[in-house]
Amino acid sequence: MVRAVPLLLSGALALSLSACAGNQASSLAIRKPQAAAAPATPAAPTQTGRPGTSVPALGFAATAPKVDDAFPLRQSFRPAFASKLAGRSIPVSRLSDIKLENREVVLTFDDGPVPGKTRRILAALDEAGVGATFLMVGAMANAYPAIAREVAARGHTIGTHTQSHRNLAHLSDEAAMAEIRAGQRSVAAALAPAGFEPAPFFRFPYLADRPSLRQRISEEGIVAIDVDVDSKDYFHATPDAVKDRTLLSLEMHGRGIILFHDIHERTAAMLPGLLAGLERRGFKVVRLVPPGNPPLVASLQPAATPAI
Repeated sequence: MVRAVPLLLSGALALSLSACAGNQASSLAIRKPQAAAAPATPAAPTQTGRPGTSVPALGFAATAPKVDDAFPLRQSFRPAFASKLAGRSIPVSRLSDIKLENREVVLTFDDGPVPGKTRRILAALDEAGVGATFLMVGAMANAYPAIAREVAARGHTIGTHTQSHRNLAHLSDEAAMAEIRAGQRSVAAALAPAGFEPAPFFRFPYLADRPSLRQRISEEGIVAIDVDVDSKDYFHATPDAVKDRTLLSLEMHGRGIILFHDIHERTAAMLPGLLAGLERRGFKVVRLVPPGNPPLVASLQPAATPAI
């Protein structure tokens, strides 16, 4: 019964995220430049190779950690085969570092992790051999830490999205920063047992920001990840409608950071078709990675997945 309480709370949050996501459309501004938890298994080696070594509470100190093959979160994504869709990795220490070329896109997924849908999205990304950025809500990472660790073990970048998806525009700067930091701590705690840590990437819920908050997080070395193409997957629509709308918007923009949510069934269902459509149209999926991590050549052999 003890476990039931956080699961009920996370379920309520997931319903709340779905119900209020429609409000995001009105706040979207195109700017320039997260199945049941898997059984516990032994922790994967940490970045120093010593099982059980802890990571910093917020996991992204100014000094970049040593790059290690057993620590894929801090490296570029390495698909198990030579994917025609996979593009370069972009080290990002500030928003202006994200300079996309024509036909380059970044896949981002907000609000998870959740059982079922997040893992289906991971399977589609694996099948296409591409990486993505997951902006996780702290409460969801608390509820489903094994799924959060699986996202990291698959080589994807993990950032944060506050603790409980509150609209920060309605909070004071101090209260907003407390909500942001709580989310960072929760995601870091979920990843730590497997030796992973979050990247210093953050997205404002509902894209509701203000200059003072952007300045505050910038001073702490956190990069706000903005949006160029909104899939609007939070609206009730068929998977094909989400896919077609996103591809049409991309054709108009030519490039961009795409906003998805891994809490929606329609998003998981449409993703394989969207990835196939991107490849047919000559797009490349690029990865955002923390600074100090040089891109690695894609492996032609399946890479071992660290234990979760």
